[in-house]
Amino acid sequence: MKKFDFKINGNNYSVHLKEFDEEVATIQVNGTEYKVEVQLENRKPMKTPKLVREKVARQPGEGQIKKLESSGGFQVLAPLPGSIFKLKVKEGDSVAKGDELLILEAMKMENHILADEAGVIKDLKIKEGDSVLQNDLLLVIG
Repeated sequence: MKKFDFKINGNNYSVHLKEFDEEVATIQVNGTEYKVEVQLENRKPMKTPKLVREKVARQPGEGQIKKLESSGGFQVLAPLPGSIFKLKVKEGDSVAKGDELLILEAMKMENHILADEAGVIKDLKIKEGDSVLQNDLLLVIG
Protein backbone atom coordinates (compact mmCIF):
# COMPACT_ATOMS: atom_id res chain seq x y z
CA MET A 1 0.00 0.00 0.00
CA LYS A 2 1.40 3.40 -0.97
CA LYS A 3 0.76 6.57 0.99
CA PHE A 4 0.54 10.06 -0.49
CA ASP A 5 0.01 13.42 1.21
CA PHE A 6 -1.78 16.12 -0.83
CA LYS A 7 -2.57 19.76 -0.07
CA ILE A 8 -5.54 21.01 -2.09
CA ASN A 9 -6.91 24.55 -1.57
CA GLY A 10 -5.17 24.73 1.81
CA ASN A 11 -6.63 21.42 3.03
CA ASN A 12 -4.38 18.43 3.82
CA TYR A 13 -5.36 14.98 2.54
CA SER A 14 -3.75 11.66 3.45
CA VAL A 15 -4.32 9.20 0.59
CA HIS A 16 -3.56 5.48 0.79
CA LEU A 17 -3.52 3.53 -2.49
CA LYS A 18 -4.83 0.10 -1.44
CA GLU A 19 -5.37 -1.72 -4.74
CA PHE A 20 -5.03 -0.97 -8.44
CA ASP A 21 -6.80 -3.29 -10.87
CA GLU A 22 -6.82 -2.42 -14.60
CA GLU A 23 -8.59 0.99 -14.58
CA VAL A 24 -10.10 0.94 -11.06
CA ALA A 25 -8.14 2.01 -7.98
CA THR A 26 -9.22 1.49 -4.39
CA ILE A 27 -8.02 4.42 -2.29
CA GLN A 28 -8.56 5.63 1.24
CA VAL A 29 -8.72 9.42 1.77
CA ASN A 30 -8.53 10.57 5.40
CA GLY A 31 -10.03 7.23 6.53
CA THR A 32 -12.84 7.02 3.92
CA GLU A 33 -12.55 4.38 1.18
CA TYR A 34 -13.33 5.18 -2.48
CA LYS A 35 -13.24 3.30 -5.76
CA VAL A 36 -11.82 5.58 -8.45
CA GLU A 37 -11.76 5.07 -12.22
CA VAL A 38 -8.40 5.93 -13.73
CA GLN A 39 -8.01 6.89 -17.37
CA LEU A 40 -4.80 5.53 -18.84
CA GLU A 41 -3.53 7.22 -21.97
CA ASN A 42 -1.70 5.08 -24.52
CA ARG A 43 -0.64 2.60 -21.88
CA LYS A 44 -0.85 -1.13 -22.10
CA PRO A 45 -2.27 -2.96 -19.09
CA MET A 46 0.43 -4.01 -16.63
CA LYS A 47 1.27 -7.69 -16.67
CA THR A 48 3.45 -9.72 -14.40
CA PRO A 49 6.65 -10.66 -16.24
CA LYS A 50 7.29 -14.35 -16.80
CA LEU A 51 10.67 -15.91 -16.23
CA VAL A 52 11.90 -17.58 -19.39
CA ARG A 53 14.82 -19.93 -18.95
CA GLU A 54 16.82 -21.46 -21.74
CA LYS A 55 16.85 -25.23 -22.04
CA VAL A 56 19.83 -26.82 -20.30
CA ALA A 57 22.21 -28.38 -22.79
CA ARG A 58 23.79 -31.59 -21.50
CA GLN A 59 27.19 -32.77 -22.52
CA PRO A 60 27.34 -36.18 -24.27
CA GLY A 61 27.18 -38.93 -21.65
CA GLU A 62 26.42 -36.56 -18.78
CA GLY A 63 24.30 -38.10 -16.03
CA GLN A 64 25.07 -41.69 -17.02
CA ILE A 65 27.10 -44.24 -15.10
CA LYS A 66 30.45 -44.56 -16.78
CA LYS A 67 32.31 -47.82 -16.85
CA LEU A 68 35.80 -48.26 -18.12
CA GLU A 69 37.08 -51.63 -19.26
CA SER A 70 40.52 -52.30 -17.88
CA SER A 71 42.69 -55.31 -17.27
CA GLY A 72 40.99 -55.67 -13.86
CA GLY A 73 37.41 -55.61 -15.18
CA PHE A 74 34.71 -52.97 -15.50
CA GLN A 75 34.97 -49.91 -13.28
CA VAL A 76 31.72 -48.42 -12.00
CA LEU A 77 32.02 -44.66 -11.41
CA ALA A 78 29.75 -42.34 -9.41
CA PRO A 79 27.23 -40.67 -11.77
CA LEU A 80 26.93 -37.60 -9.49
CA PRO A 81 28.24 -36.34 -6.14
CA GLY A 82 26.60 -37.75 -3.02
CA SER A 83 27.04 -40.20 -0.19
CA ILE A 84 26.86 -43.98 -0.09
CA PHE A 85 23.58 -44.76 1.65
CA LYS A 86 23.59 -48.56 1.44
CA LEU A 87 25.81 -51.22 -0.12
CA LYS A 88 23.94 -54.19 -1.60
CA VAL A 89 27.05 -56.25 -2.49
CA LYS A 90 30.41 -57.21 -0.99
CA GLU A 91 33.69 -58.37 -2.49
CA GLY A 92 33.39 -61.85 -4.01
CA ASP A 93 29.63 -61.59 -4.71
CA SER A 94 28.43 -62.66 -8.15
CA VAL A 95 26.17 -60.16 -9.90
CA ALA A 96 24.05 -60.39 -13.03
CA LYS A 97 23.37 -57.54 -15.43
CA GLY A 98 20.71 -55.30 -13.83
CA ASP A 99 21.38 -56.33 -10.21
CA GLU A 100 21.39 -53.51 -7.68
CA LEU A 101 24.91 -52.72 -6.44
CA LEU A 102 24.34 -49.81 -4.05
CA ILE A 103 22.17 -46.82 -3.19
CA LEU A 104 23.73 -43.39 -3.65
CA GLU A 105 22.03 -40.51 -1.83
CA ALA A 106 22.29 -37.21 -3.70
CA MET A 107 20.20 -34.07 -3.15
CA LYS A 108 17.99 -35.94 -0.64
CA MET A 109 17.09 -38.56 -3.25
CA GLU A 110 18.07 -42.22 -3.40
CA ASN A 111 19.73 -43.28 -6.66
CA HIS A 112 19.90 -47.03 -7.26
CA ILE A 113 23.13 -48.01 -9.04
CA LEU A 114 22.69 -51.17 -11.13
CA ALA A 115 25.24 -53.52 -12.69
CA ASP A 116 25.71 -53.01 -16.42
CA GLU A 117 27.74 -56.21 -16.73
CA ALA A 118 27.61 -59.67 -15.15
CA GLY A 119 30.59 -60.79 -13.10
CA VAL A 120 32.13 -60.97 -9.66
CA ILE A 121 32.77 -57.95 -7.41
CA LYS A 122 36.59 -57.78 -7.45
CA ASP A 123 37.34 -54.54 -5.64
CA LEU A 124 34.99 -52.46 -3.48
CA LYS A 125 36.46 -48.95 -3.13
CA ILE A 126 33.74 -47.47 -0.88
CA LYS A 127 31.83 -48.17 2.33
CA GLU A 128 28.48 -46.97 3.69
CA GLY A 129 28.57 -43.32 4.71
CA ASP A 130 31.42 -42.37 2.35
CA SER A 131 31.07 -39.15 0.38
CA VAL A 132 31.90 -39.38 -3.32
CA LEU A 133 32.31 -36.91 -6.13
CA GLN A 134 31.17 -37.36 -9.72
CA ASN A 135 33.32 -39.94 -11.57
CA ASP A 136 34.86 -41.36 -8.36
CA LEU A 137 35.59 -45.08 -8.61
CA LEU A 138 32.98 -47.06 -6.64
CA LEU A 139 33.78 -50.68 -7.45
CA VAL A 140 35.26 -53.05 -10.02
CA ILE A 141 33.34 -55.94 -11.60
CA GLY A 142 35.56 -58.71 -12.98
